[in-house]
This record gives sequence, C-alpha cells and structure tokens, in this order.
Amino acid sequence: MTTKELLYIEDALGHAQFYQSKFNETASQLQDPELRTLAEDMAKKHRQIFDSFYNLL
Repeated sequence: MTTKELLYIEDALGHAQFYQSKFNETASQLQDPELRTLAEDMAKKHRQIFDSFYNLL
C-alpha cells in the first residue's frame, strides 16, 4: 500500500470514529424512541465502516 493510500485509510478511520461517537451521543439525548433507534443504527453503521477500513490493514 502506498503512503497516500494509508493516509486515506487513516482519515476514513478517524471520520468513522467521529461520526460513531456523535451518533451515540445524540442517541443518548433523544427522547423519541424512533429517532433514538435511528441514531443508534447510524452509529452501528459507522462502526461497520470503521471495521471495514481497519480490516484493509
């Protein structure tokens, strides 16, 4: 893998972690169960994205 490709993966990992934490934070503050579930699902999706990029290494 080239240096540029590794930097891209590093950025993607950082973004996925950031969005996962923000969706988890948002879910914990939501009162509406439907919206809370949606935010939790989005957090899970970003965890899957993180895992996919991490497995490239």
